[in-house]
Amino acid sequence: MKIVFAGGGSGGHFYPLIAVASELRKIQQEKKIVEMNLFYLSHTPYEQKLLDDHSISFIKVPAGKLRRYLSFENIIDMIKLPFAVIIAFFKLLSIYPDVVFSKGGFPSVPVVFAAKLLNIPIIVHESDTRPGRANMFGARFAQKIALSFPEAVSYFDESKTALVGHIIREELQHPVTEGVYEYLKLDPTIPTIFVIGGSQGAKIINEAILNIITSLVDSYQIIHQTGVQHFEDVKSNTEFLLQDSKNKQRYQVFPYLNALAMRMAAGSASLVISRAGASSIGEIAWWGVPSILIPITNSNGDHQRNNAFSYASTGAASVIEEKNLTPEILRQEIDRITKDFSVAEEMRKATEKSRFPNAAKTIADELVSIAFTHEQ
Repeated sequence: MKIVFAGGGSGGHFYPLIAVASELRKIQQEKKIVEMNLFYLSHTPYEQKLLDDHSISFIKVPAGKLRRYLSFENIIDMIKLPFAVIIAFFKLLSIYPDVVFSKGGFPSVPVVFAAKLLNIPIIVHESDTRPGRANMFGARFAQKIALSFPEAVSYFDESKTALVGHIIREELQHPVTEGVYEYLKLDPTIPTIFVIGGSQGAKIINEAILNIITSLVDSYQIIHQTGVQHFEDVKSNTEFLLQDSKNKQRYQVFPYLNALAMRMAAGSASLVISRAGASSIGEIAWWGVPSILIPITNSNGDHQRNNAFSYASTGAASVIEEKNLTPEILRQEIDRITKDFSVAEEMRKATEKSRFPNAAKTIADELVSIAFTHEQ
């Protein structure tokens, strides 16, 4: 049995592939499948260690990116694309997998197109309310289309779609609560705000927190993940701003948090402040924590804004758009959620509506089923 993963360009495309791979390895053991070879075709391995941990072979396939703005690079990448398809074609031909699973992103396009040319079955998963162009393209050739948000169904052939929810890695699904306050040196009697800037950081969120940090530590504890590129600036600025504060120990800043640290921060959090990427929303829903979402303005297809309002419509989150993000509004919204137990409790309960416990397994089961049929 041979299964190919396609997609990349961001963690939102890569990490769900790892979650599905993990479920595939479980199925392999349960069903005693003698041989299951997994391959990841993309322009970069993204995280080689995770590929190695799941015994996934990386095969490099170049990819061109179509930007939404005028750029000379668009011309270069359009020239690259046919060559990328040819390379993907021969790479797939040498493997001849039983099924291809595409998570979207520009690196998936040549792989999906080559799979179609070779008559290899394709499954696509779309994370956002409004699909990206790569998945809109790939869905034309897909046998099955899996969705995270119900709003996305209108963009596809409904007979091929299934609502499976967000694909979240198992190690991120369940917050750690035992021993967290001792380990993180937090006071369990004081509400904790977990600010997530993402791996690349979110400058506008970091700046909003800095603008209210001196008063924020009087009432809250803050765990702030800034993103690597913003860490030093945020750290030096907060050290200066809090130098005379008796509560400066309540602010903890990190450039990046691994899976265990994320679960520990989530286990202590009374509120999460985050961007509105589909993966982030999926994780927050699993943690069962109220949230304030600040979507990126003018994201690709405006997907973050659509994601944010779709999730907020369940009652689990509040949305502050960037144009409305002032220190006063952010502070008022933090206080509104954390200081009214009934509001916070309703939001916690509402997170359950967005949890799909078997998303990765559902897709893995379908991949195996199609692979068995294709083998025959």
